[in-house]
Amino acid sequence: MPKYLIEASYTREGVAGVLSQGGTNRREAAAKAVASMGGELEGLYFAFGERDIIVIADLPDNQAAAAVAMTVNASGGLVMKTTPLLTPEDVDEATQRTVEYRPPGG
Repeated sequence: MPKYLIEASYTREGVAGVLSQGGTNRREAAAKAVASMGGELEGLYFAFGERDIIVIADLPDNQAAAAVAMTVNASGGLVMKTTPLLTPEDVDEATQRTVEYRPPGG
């Protein structure tokens, strides 16, 4: 199953929710959202810096990842960015494919 890196930053409303309900509540909510798409939460971590939350999740496909992202972003509690992750084996497979490409000016 494809793996995704999800990075999120809380809005003011999102921080208020964490303060009132705690961090484990957010992990449970993330696990439920991912499971509702047929996926599994590998881990959720709070962080300092540019992002407040880092999530690693397995989801069936890009459409499931997009559905989670749109639903979460529409909630207004946080803004998230999703990055598909590739295994070393995925990269090995990619290196075996032939791409027809002509660079600009070529």
